[in-house]
Amino acid sequence: MKIHILGIAGTFMGGVAALAREMGHAVEGSDQAVYPPMSTQLERLGIALAQGYEPGNIAADCDQIIIGNALSRGNPAVEHVLAAGLRYISGAQWLSEQLLPGRRVLAVAGTHGKTTTSTILAWLLQAAGRSPGFLIGGVAEDFGVSARRGEGSDFVVEADEYDTAFFDKRSKFVHYRPTVAILGNLEFDHADIFPDLAAIQRQFHHLVRTVPGNGRLVVNGEDRHVAEVLAMGCWTPVDTYGIEGAVPVNGQPFDWSARLLAADGSAFELRHRGTVLGEVRWPLLGRHNVMNALAALAACGAVGADVATVLPALAQFRSVKRRLECLGEAQGITVYDDFAHHPTAITTTLEGLRARVGDARIVVAMEPRSNSMRLGAHAEALAPSLDGADAVVFLARPELPWDAGKVVDAVRGDAVAVADADALLAELRARTAAGDHVVFMSNGGFDGAPRRFLAALQAG
Repeated sequence: MKIHILGIAGTFMGGVAALAREMGHAVEGSDQAVYPPMSTQLERLGIALAQGYEPGNIAADCDQIIIGNALSRGNPAVEHVLAAGLRYISGAQWLSEQLLPGRRVLAVAGTHGKTTTSTILAWLLQAAGRSPGFLIGGVAEDFGVSARRGEGSDFVVEADEYDTAFFDKRSKFVHYRPTVAILGNLEFDHADIFPDLAAIQRQFHHLVRTVPGNGRLVVNGEDRHVAEVLAMGCWTPVDTYGIEGAVPVNGQPFDWSARLLAADGSAFELRHRGTVLGEVRWPLLGRHNVMNALAALAACGAVGADVATVLPALAQFRSVKRRLECLGEAQGITVYDDFAHHPTAITTTLEGLRARVGDARIVVAMEPRSNSMRLGAHAEALAPSLDGADAVVFLARPELPWDAGKVVDAVRGDAVAVADADALLAELRARTAAGDHVVFMSNGGFDGAPRRFLAALQAG
């Protein structure tokens, strides 16, 4: 079958493309913005990419069009597909029909940490000898790809609450019918499609309704919003997880818990219902990543893996590209690329880095790129989320529909707003020195700024 994927450079759709290619389909695609790491993965797979959504980019002999949720009515390619009567489907439905039947699906849901948790889970199942399939919203360093079929019965999927397509407004995760579902955390996000937190909780309730009674829900026991979802109805056994010292929202001890052995989260002791299973010393930073690991370890236990046996594999875990990814060091300045999309994620990332670097200066280059960020849904929380930085260079593009100046004025440290990436790079050069740690935060392409900055430092 020949498939054209509209929106192929998105992290989810790029994974669908990789899976379709692995299944033997001829795959092509188009997108408006194509940038690493997904563009690199697609090029390596030999998948033809067309820039833009012109109808002529879709080959006449395509048997099926897979349409990403970034495309709406009025898009030229969408209008062509509809007018020509071409066969089309969403990425989530394609996955549920083509890859998931007969597999044991482990779905990872939550506002934050889905990609990292999914990758940890796939890595642990790999260490258990299960050869899992997976579709992750980023390129996993340890696998080199964002998706693969796998030879085993387990399939790990990052389960996004965002809507499925212009013709299917359900959350993508209702398509997956998991045996095990991780509910990692829950905050208001996706302000472009959800009016409030309650609307998101309703979608999570729909996910809970799809998990069978002989499955398992792995739940963040510290999160009251997740607890409120379970109070709407739950028909599946629940395992909770949390870090020792935190107060469980249900008043009961966590089923899976961690005792921090290092303030930066790089070492912790794992316990299951009071029994110590071992210690972890790994490369990741932050309390939030310890929580991600706990969720993945609990999910492994839910499918019968020997958790104590796979625990040492975390020492070699290398995470996901663009999750506080260290790009390199030049002139004594360390440069990171981070997929920041929400104030809470910004806060926890900076807390983890601060615990690692101590008093060294942290400089953040910030682009409000997600739909919620651009709409201003998180504007009030944005400045406090940057408290962990010593300096901030804020990319306030002219089309940003809210006053970035108010955010910049409210930042605790030194802060300045600029209108484009070139100006941002110039400000960074002027404001950084040996010993600094520069973190680029955006869930978009950022005009290639992180690597351009590192290259400029390397060039002297």
